[in-house]
Amino acid sequence: MERIYLDSNATTRPADEVVEAVARSMRESWANPSSVHRAGGEAKRVVELARESVARLVGCQDREVVFTSGGTEGASLAIRGTIEHFAATDAARRVLVTTKFEHSAVRELAQQCEKRGTEVVWLPGSHDAPGTPDLNALETLLKARAAEIALVSLMWANNETGAIADIGRAGALCREHGVRFHTDATQWVGKMPTDFAALQVDLASYAAHKLHGPKGVGALYVRRNVRVTPQTYGGPQERERRGGTENVAAIAGFGVAADLARAWLAGDGIARGAALRDRFERTVAKAAGGAIHSQHETRLWNTTNIGFAKLEAEAILLLLSERGVFASAGAACSSGSLDPSPVLLAMGIAPELAHGSIRFSLSRETTAADCDEAARRVIAAIERLRASTSAAVG
Repeated sequence: MERIYLDSNATTRPADEVVEAVARSMRESWANPSSVHRAGGEAKRVVELARESVARLVGCQDREVVFTSGGTEGASLAIRGTIEHFAATDAARRVLVTTKFEHSAVRELAQQCEKRGTEVVWLPGSHDAPGTPDLNALETLLKARAAEIALVSLMWANNETGAIADIGRAGALCREHGVRFHTDATQWVGKMPTDFAALQVDLASYAAHKLHGPKGVGALYVRRNVRVTPQTYGGPQERERRGGTENVAAIAGFGVAADLARAWLAGDGIARGAALRDRFERTVAKAAGGAIHSQHETRLWNTTNIGFAKLEAEAILLLLSERGVFASAGAACSSGSLDPSPVLLAMGIAPELAHGSIRFSLSRETTAADCDEAARRVIAAIERLRASTSAAVG
């Protein structure tokens, strides 16, 4: 049976060109890029060329790209690095502002910061765009407490529903009130056009493996003149913002993935992907009686989240896996948990529906044939589970 991969928000298949770049770097550029000899200089050149490629993808200066191990580390450097920076330079700024819709890399970090004495303000959700923050509430908060706020951290595109926040407005509000702004751009970069220079964003975290690059490498955009306290010490790498020998091979792959993403974004891939997503979710929802979460227009082109009442996501996923369809119940980091998604609950979705909700996420490699066959298998799996449930109850 042909396997159909619809879990691209968890990770994407590394492009062939990326795999070759990583292998070539491991064969030829394995020296330490901090070494002063020629071999070290060659490795350093690989890193800097990749930095240029990543900077072009996101629309910023080369020096504003800090390589990390991924989106989670990037978010931690942005959030902890900002909180600690202000603790040393402006103790009045002790408040972190975020939402319950964030990826666990931000949401759980905020909870840990809260336990350690940082005041965290959890913004309510928007009534007009479910799964995104209420920016009117943010504006009110900024007017009242701007001098106390260390950082506002809001994700750009939600990893579970694809809901897109108005980062342009959020950044403008923060800049107007002199407050630092971070966005988790992990699901955005490489899938949508990005130009940090045109936005009032101070920090943005993202990862290579979400855009057909290798795992274990990401980046944090740090706007020029923004200071963060390093979270990893041990060397002057990354302009003394992230110590440790660079992962040259993975960074090389990131650079190639960035170039490929830029080329793809120049075409009509977004429109074609959205059309495939829409056809898939309409077919499944109509035939299997599913509820589509987050249908508003401002949604990432590749993501749909469908709830099946009175069924368990774990049972659905296991049966789909047996049938060669790979999806998830939300964030891959939370797989294995029997609890419903905190993001869906925060959106006000009933627990009985959240328990049976499945995220399907396409990549730029997904075809119309993949979507049509996946829809057929999903519908058959839901029908079988409902029949089994009815028989058990009867």
